[in-house]
Amino acid sequence: MSPQSLAKQAPQPLKQDLSQPLCQQGAVAVHAASHSDGLLDSQSESGISEAVIAKQFSKAANKYDNEAHIQCEIAQAGLNNLPISLKGDLLDIGCATGAHSDELQQRGANVTGVDIAPGMVHRAQARFPDVNFKQGSAQSLPFQNSCFSTVFSSMALQWCNSPQAVASELYRVLKPSGMAEIAIMVSGSFSELQKARSVAQLPAAVTRLPEARLWLNSFLGAGLRVSRLINKDYVDEHQDVLSLLRSIKNVGAGATGAKQQSLSRSDIKKLSLAYKNISAVDGVLPLTYKVCHFRLEKP
Repeated sequence: MSPQSLAKQAPQPLKQDLSQPLCQQGAVAVHAASHSDGLLDSQSESGISEAVIAKQFSKAANKYDNEAHIQCEIAQAGLNNLPISLKGDLLDIGCATGAHSDELQQRGANVTGVDIAPGMVHRAQARFPDVNFKQGSAQSLPFQNSCFSTVFSSMALQWCNSPQAVASELYRVLKPSGMAEIAIMVSGSFSELQKARSVAQLPAAVTRLPEARLWLNSFLGAGLRVSRLINKDYVDEHQDVLSLLRSIKNVGAGATGAKQQSLSRSDIKKLSLAYKNISAVDGVLPLTYKVCHFRLEKP
């Protein structure tokens, strides 16, 4: 892992009443709730285009392994939350180039990796021929009901435009008593970049990600039990604003489905100055990824 990647470690999981704030730094265990609990300030679908996401991540496939430092750190945290030894059929949603699918298979599971980007699937299959990979959307998984004992996903589901559809599909493909370990980037991520663009008087260009509460209620509404939720900030660090912007684009994450105007040299200079004035620490530019680690169980 790059020494420029830092993480603020959340405390160990602890139980908490749902009447307390959800999105505090730390962890909560949630066992039951309904949509009438008033937890969710209703939010429309994000408008993210899956076709654009598939195209952008396919283009990024050959660069991904050299660029996805913070993504690997987040995925490793999710992998560490799973048992060292695994068995049964396991689905890796958003498998990218297959490294984590291979690690999970080495732990003993019979792994299938699925990704919406055909370029990622092609790259993964070439790297790991002993693992089964398939193209497909997390909102319409190409698998039969109740066929996986475990599901893993890291930094992929935020690019789906319907958390409710994702939750329903997770419930559908999990076997009874099956579990899922999910890491999702949520709203509030890239706050430094948003502030810098605003100060530089540049148009906002950050995907409107769903809130943690929307994911929570979607999982509960689908019939899944949320046995653990850890909220954690991961902070990536860059020496300049161009490096920071490329760290997003080169892993495919610049895609939102909305056409955005390219930044001119003048725009880059204004953005760099604003970023340094607002957020720089010892000349280093931070970029925060707000991530929820969910442990889900199907009764």
